Amino acid sequence: MKKAILPLFIIITLIVSSFILYPDVENKSDYAIVIHGGAGTILRKNFTPEKETQYKKVLQEALQIGDSILRNGGSSLDAVEKTIRILENSPLFNAGKGAVFTNSGKNELDASIMWGKDLNAGAVAGVDDIKNPISAAREVMENSEHVMLSGHGASEFAKMQGLEIVDQSYFFTQNRWDHLQEILKKEKEMTPEDHHGTVGCVALDKDGNLAAGTSTGGMTNKRFGRIGDSPIIGAGTYANNASCAISCTGHGEFFIRLGVAKDISSMMEYQNISLEEASNKVIDKLTKIGGTGGIIGLDKNGNIVMKMNTDGMYRAYSNSKGETEVLIYK
Repeated sequence: MKKAILPLFIIITLIVSSFILYPDVENKSDYAIVIHGGAGTILRKNFTPEKETQYKKVLQEALQIGDSILRNGGSSLDAVEKTIRILENSPLFNAGKGAVFTNSGKNELDASIMWGKDLNAGAVAGVDDIKNPISAAREVMENSEHVMLSGHGASEFAKMQGLEIVDQSYFFTQNRWDHLQEILKKEKEMTPEDHHGTVGCVALDKDGNLAAGTSTGGMTNKRFGRIGDSPIIGAGTYANNASCAISCTGHGEFFIRLGVAKDISSMMEYQNISLEEASNKVIDKLTKIGGTGGIIGLDKNGNIVMKMNTDGMYRAYSNSKGETEVLIYK
């Protein structure tokens, strides 16, 4: 009898110990995905039911594309690229088709993508004829020795890779054009909402690999070839299997100055704190220096963050546990 009791006691002890040592094991997701469509002055009173439905419909469509890829064993890199392409193709968001106009009445697009498995990354900046900049960013990552290409050179490279090139008129949307005219007429400082509208995605696949991507048209009325944080690895985009995947949206100059995306990852690695805690600390830093915006993030266990210091952020998530939600307001 004693010989039977001892092994049973050991087994029970091991089981209990595993829950004490690894308390988050039950919360682990096989896969997860989070998306954003920009943060800013997004108030319920400014939305009609029809407008709210339009935004949620596109967010849900993008989310479902990424979720399907991950659910069927696809890579987080594929999920991020394909999801962001949906948002780039929608005129509702400040990326791709819905990009804002520069001071000279053009569209200049930026995008970046990063693979947490090997820290490989790619980006394009200031492009004006690539239909889906996020795909161009991936081509830079996988088929060049560089991390970032800009302007005409990035377009030339995209053509060589067989990506779809469009006439600049493709990016024209009346509401973005009207917005530029209003600002040019007033000739005053940008309002908070003018800084936002970037789209992004972070994903964790069943192999445990994280990826992140971000795409934007930048700021309305921007001049002099201005480039924000979205194509800058470590500022607007970052992914590392050892820590997290992050995509940012907001007033890019502040995100660049703080290196927001990499800062969150570094705090997790060096201070041994959670994604939640690191994200809160970085949002506090952003607020203290006058920056506005938001971030989405995932860690290696599928824990999700969607943080902002604005009135709202278009955002959505889903995971292998069947949890899903589409949100707009704070």
